[in-house]
Amino acid sequence: MSKIYVLDTNVLVHSSDSLFSFEENEVVIPFIVLEELDSLKKEKGEVGFNAREVGRVLDDLREKGDLSSGVELENGGSLRVADPIKKIYDLDDAIKDNRIIATALSLNEERDEQVILVSQDRFVRIKADVLDGLKVENYKSDSVPLDTLYTGLITKQVSSEIIDKIYNNNDVSLDDLDVDNLESNGFLNLNTSTSQSSVLYFKNDKLTSLNQNDYRKSVYYIKARNREQTCAFKLLMDRDVELVTLVGKAGTGKTLLALASALQQVIEEQHYQKIIVARPPLSVGEEIGFLPGNEREKLDPWMQPIWDNLELIFRKKVQKDKSGDLVSGKVAQLEKDDKLEVGSLSHIRGRSIPDQFIIIDEAQNLTPHEVKTVVTRAGEGTKIVLTGDPYQIDHPYLDSQSNGLTHLVEKMKKRPIVGHITLTKGERSRLAEAATQDL
Repeated sequence: MSKIYVLDTNVLVHSSDSLFSFEENEVVIPFIVLEELDSLKKEKGEVGFNAREVGRVLDDLREKGDLSSGVELENGGSLRVADPIKKIYDLDDAIKDNRIIATALSLNEERDEQVILVSQDRFVRIKADVLDGLKVENYKSDSVPLDTLYTGLITKQVSSEIIDKIYNNNDVSLDDLDVDNLESNGFLNLNTSTSQSSVLYFKNDKLTSLNQNDYRKSVYYIKARNREQTCAFKLLMDRDVELVTLVGKAGTGKTLLALASALQQVIEEQHYQKIIVARPPLSVGEEIGFLPGNEREKLDPWMQPIWDNLELIFRKKVQKDKSGDLVSGKVAQLEKDDKLEVGSLSHIRGRSIPDQFIIIDEAQNLTPHEVKTVVTRAGEGTKIVLTGDPYQIDHPYLDSQSNGLTHLVEKMKKRPIVGHITLTKGERSRLAEAATQDL
């Protein structure tokens, strides 16, 4: 039996393609959703773009038939606009969410097909479920459950003979280890019952062991403090890996490792011409003109975590070479020499960026479409690093499963030019790690 899917506004502003994501079923847009989309059409960034795109699609469908009775879609389904035919459960019509729920409840009473309300708003789903047990769903077309997200590091128990073979520099293969879910540029952590261990790097269909140099190596005065950070440096410093994603909770070193690797390869090794750093100011595309000053001064409040990490790196450099140069002076010199650019993501659309090291921090606040926009800006010889914590999302229309960062990890993990690692161990301080675990 076909189903009826009633779509909330947040589903449409998250993805305008959601109109066509329900196969050969009926899609219903509550009339109040049209009013909400109309109020959002002038918004900057992805929200406004999707509101306008949905309007364009509905206008095209309007010319093909009557939206109030239903218009056929190319995927075999149909779409119509509806409003509740009567007041239900004395819901306050002045509350827009109630009008959406009432539309679904009304359809549930008058139609034989199963009615499903699709919303990314938890409270809408809760209220709808309470009222007469209406079936509700989150929009899952591009959702990636965090408990199944690819981590980039697989742990496996093996025999001591396997570890001895690795230590004797003999080749081992995935077939020897009976592993079939390790992706290119992934890592394999091997343990034995006698506490022997080894970490292997899988690249070009070959496994190589990480050696002591990998663990002890300093990247622009920053050293890895744990196994996962060592794996992250391996990906960040490998020029064949053009896209790196680092996922982890606060304090695991994501941004610090990315900046240190960028400085090493731009300043010391000169593999790339410049470092570009950007992070979304709460919601990507939102105007920052309410703050005083030029663009750099407007961005400073959002970029303070970047300055903090650069200060940490350069303080270590000052201590190492005893140059005595002021940390702020080193950062200013990088900008003056056109080796460091700090910009807003709202200005990246349409650019082509070759031979540069791009860092997108807090990428969990990007939609899948925004992530695609960023990654497709990469020109020849450019490396892009995206970092973020899917559990800390400020975007009102995203959650831990639907954000662009987790979407990118899952969709691109099989590419030979892509690498990913999930960092789990906090290294900021004992206090920060304790707060992360217990609070």
